[in-house]
Amino acid sequence: MVSGRIRGSQQRVGIFVDVQNMFYSAKALHQSKIDYSKLLLEIVGDRNLVRAIAYVVQKPDVDQSSFTDAMRRLGYEIKSKELRLRPDGTAKGDWDMGIAIDSIAIAPKLDTVVLVSGDGDFVPLVEMLKAHGCRVEVVSFRRSTAVELIDAATKYTAIEESMLFKEKKFQKNDIPCK
Repeated sequence: MVSGRIRGSQQRVGIFVDVQNMFYSAKALHQSKIDYSKLLLEIVGDRNLVRAIAYVVQKPDVDQSSFTDAMRRLGYEIKSKELRLRPDGTAKGDWDMGIAIDSIAIAPKLDTVVLVSGDGDFVPLVEMLKAHGCRVEVVSFRRSTAVELIDAATKYTAIEESMLFKEKKFQKNDIPCK
């Protein structure tokens, strides 16, 4: 892999979207939802998209099938897992390890890995991918992104208002959707 030398349509890009991180950031910061179609177009530009994977956590009481179907139509692969409820009442449902494993596995076929998340837990992953010759771009909401993640990335892009759907009111059991 030749980092930074391949330009435009020859550059192979893989996109890894931490849907829960993005959903809750959009909701908290902008009372909005992300337009994943615009996001994909903006990230890919004139580059060659190899894979775009969206990682979703399913809540047992929420039907997210319309969201996942829409994401598939846009060209995203969906990886889904059930939210785990612990005996103490807390819940566990993140894809950090899955995103890390997939991006490491796919990286040899890519020039650029795009991580759509603001989670600072990804800093070691970013550093490792860069050490192996990959460009690593982070796309997220600046106000909810770890400074260390921004600093570690080859390039950082803040999600703009133009990539959002404004919501008048979020319901208690709202789901992430386009």
